[in-house]
Amino acid sequence: MGTTSGGWRVALRLARREAWRRKGQTALMLVLICLPVVAVTAAAIVWRTQDVSSVEGIDRRIGAADVMVEATVSSRIAQSFDPEQASGWFGDTLDEPVGLDEVLAVLGPDRHAIPFGRDSVEFRTEKGLGSLETLDTDLADPLADGLVDPVEGKYPPGPGEVVVNQAVVDRGPGIGDTLTVVRKTPEGEETVDLEIVGIAENAWNTGTDFAAGSPGAFGTSPDPTRRWLVGGGPVDWDQVRALNDIGAMATSRAVLQDPPPDSALPPEMQHLDESVDQLTITILALVVVMVLLEVVLLAGPAFAVRAKAQAHALALVGAAGGTPRQARRTVLASGVVIGTVGGVLGVVLGVATGALAVPVFQSFDSSRFGPFDVPWPLLAVVAAFGFLSAVLAAVVPAASASKQDVVAVLAGRRGEGRPSVRSPILGLVLLGGGIAGAVAGAGASTGAGANDLGAVLIAGSALVSVVGMILVVPVAVALVARLAARLPLALRFAARDAARHRTRTVPAVAAVGATVAGVVALGIAVSSQEAANAASYHPQLPDGYGSLALSPDTDLDAVRSVLARSVRADQVVEVQGVETSTEGSEVEIEFSQGGEPLSLSYWSTLGSPYAVSSEVPDYIELPAAERRRADAVLADGGLVLLHDDQSTDDGIATPVLDGDHLTVDVRRWTYPDGEEGQAEDVAKSDAPAVVIPTGRAAPSVALFSPRLVKQLHLTTAVVGVLVRGPISGEAQKDITEAMAALPDGPYFYVERGYQPDEAVRIIQGVLAALGGILMLGGTLTATFLALSDARPDLATMAAVGARPRTRRGVAAAYALVVGSIGALLGAPVGFIPGIAISHPLTEGSGVASLDVPWLLIAVVVVGLPLLTAAAVGACARGRLPLTARID
Repeated sequence: MGTTSGGWRVALRLARREAWRRKGQTALMLVLICLPVVAVTAAAIVWRTQDVSSVEGIDRRIGAADVMVEATVSSRIAQSFDPEQASGWFGDTLDEPVGLDEVLAVLGPDRHAIPFGRDSVEFRTEKGLGSLETLDTDLADPLADGLVDPVEGKYPPGPGEVVVNQAVVDRGPGIGDTLTVVRKTPEGEETVDLEIVGIAENAWNTGTDFAAGSPGAFGTSPDPTRRWLVGGGPVDWDQVRALNDIGAMATSRAVLQDPPPDSALPPEMQHLDESVDQLTITILALVVVMVLLEVVLLAGPAFAVRAKAQAHALALVGAAGGTPRQARRTVLASGVVIGTVGGVLGVVLGVATGALAVPVFQSFDSSRFGPFDVPWPLLAVVAAFGFLSAVLAAVVPAASASKQDVVAVLAGRRGEGRPSVRSPILGLVLLGGGIAGAVAGAGASTGAGANDLGAVLIAGSALVSVVGMILVVPVAVALVARLAARLPLALRFAARDAARHRTRTVPAVAAVGATVAGVVALGIAVSSQEAANAASYHPQLPDGYGSLALSPDTDLDAVRSVLARSVRADQVVEVQGVETSTEGSEVEIEFSQGGEPLSLSYWSTLGSPYAVSSEVPDYIELPAAERRRADAVLADGGLVLLHDDQSTDDGIATPVLDGDHLTVDVRRWTYPDGEEGQAEDVAKSDAPAVVIPTGRAAPSVALFSPRLVKQLHLTTAVVGVLVRGPISGEAQKDITEAMAALPDGPYFYVERGYQPDEAVRIIQGVLAALGGILMLGGTLTATFLALSDARPDLATMAAVGARPRTRRGVAAAYALVVGSIGALLGAPVGFIPGIAISHPLTEGSGVASLDVPWLLIAVVVVGLPLLTAAAVGACARGRLPLTARID
């Protein structure tokens, strides 16, 4: 034991001195180990800071009160310790909630309480109506401290006064102006005018329009729930349960800060499953292993070069009687030293980076983050991750150092033996296993027997495939060297030198390959998901068109006036249609043939799905032949049925008519007070008809000819307005707000086509950037170390007349060889899990899709190696001092 510990002390001392002596090399090794530690540390800090716990957010929710009580119309409530996480009504419905007297009878009559309300209302803007989140309570009372952050002007507001946030001020009304709050009730609009006296921000978020005032300032809320902020001392769990028994929920500061055991929860809350998702843990563990493998591969070349630099010293130790075990220990000690320093330094830099990143991420999130939170236990694991990655990166160089030929090293001969034959065979076996696992995982994740095992198999197959690829890399490098005979000097030299120094080259190539595999797999998964979403989207109007669904109570003149302010007159199309809804009655129209009703898609963005026209309007997109066919039927007094077979999730097949006529039945349903609907037959008629399938849902389901409308005794009116595109986003916003201000204002729908989630674009950009950074890291590391190792060869070239650009060409060739081999090996490996996961990932959307992002793959596989080679060639030094060498 003493000999072992003494041997490690010597090895660590040598490693420390070697690290200090080779500062440039040590700095590179620290960067490779520190970068992932810094990234994970900063991400952990941002994640923990933005994740506001119940305790951290208590002041934002209940101010300085000890408890916030919500009285409901249920006679009994069951809740978890935090009612926002879980609660339910389990009693009888009350006529009205309990009052403050009943609440204080439970908590104690001497407690101080103030009313507290949150609501959503509308307010008048320059264009119409906007949505507003409100808070009304006695803001001057100490119990309300922490609910609102005053910014400017008078605070707290008095009666008839209000404070608003900056988002409201940006919409128009500012300090000194009047804020008109609008509530729409069955009796009409209820408005309240309030004077804006200051600017204050909601303590919970900043993204929505917000106003705060005294109790009742915003009018009477239709929500029957009553809320109070109550002080006077801590409220324990027994008191919370007592409030639950009278129909009130309670958010208690004392309970959240020191929750009782879970056994104290009511039976209704104890069945909630809060167990850790084993699938998530498994996938996370596989991801961690992949990241660890990537870091080890990136750092491996640096440790290989460090071991090569120590080769002469280790050979002298071996010649003097040193054992292979001591040689391994000496190289591993470098990993221990670098890992210890890198782990600690990475955490320190990560904390600093996290402190800088939190405000940046907060600017993109409307929800306020919590206090700066450093998860030290997690960061200790991250530091250990950095230490482990450095030690593992030194394992292969340490094993090689223990097997080196002492005589060859002391003679100055460089190079390595032939690659093992068993390794590539094992690699091919693992690649085959990865493919089989991916296929099995895809099968287990789809169909009736889908289960979580499929995701584990696919993730595991990705890891197995990457490991198999790594084992194939040495043979691939040697093969490229053999095929390089006819290549230019720079490429030939780089390829052969890479094969001669595989200990340095293989980890770098494998790191690039693993990176490319991950980018390709994730790129295919994300693109396939997006393709499935796009395929399942069904537009309701021609691209760029807008529509307004009008009801009988809509003021058409007011709608025309609003549109005239935002769009041109030639963009507006008023659609004449059948009135299907009148006061107290509804019109039902059934299409049948031979007594069998036709199943049709039924969807319209207008006030009626039945338009009236003597020809097909131009806003309905039909092929020319189908349009002529439909116009002929309308001219003959018939009707045209437009059917989209994908208008429902299950799909409705396009009906086929037996002949060119069908029967139209018209019924009117009336609803006498307190009675069920009563149907009355209005008219029935046979009419010429045609069913035309459409590629998208049309604004109308059917087109009636005016003659047929008259035969069926139907009434017509303007049932909707279509607005031809283009419609700008500003015009859409203005029209939407103006329509909201009208009595029975219609909703303004604009067809923008399928809009990809912005997060998808961000993910694709991050994938490309991450792949680029890791590829650059791998290739630049290998190139830097190769050039440092090849200084004698390059100096010899210079001595025999090689020009400076030759060295730059060799440097660029190193980067191109490493990047290209890694990219070409990694891309096919990435297809294995990418294709396997795409089918189960997209099956839920109803359209199983596979979409390969060829542009992304081309950028990563072709563009980045060329870009890296060009950058290295441009930045490499062209001249070196002549260096003696022995070969």
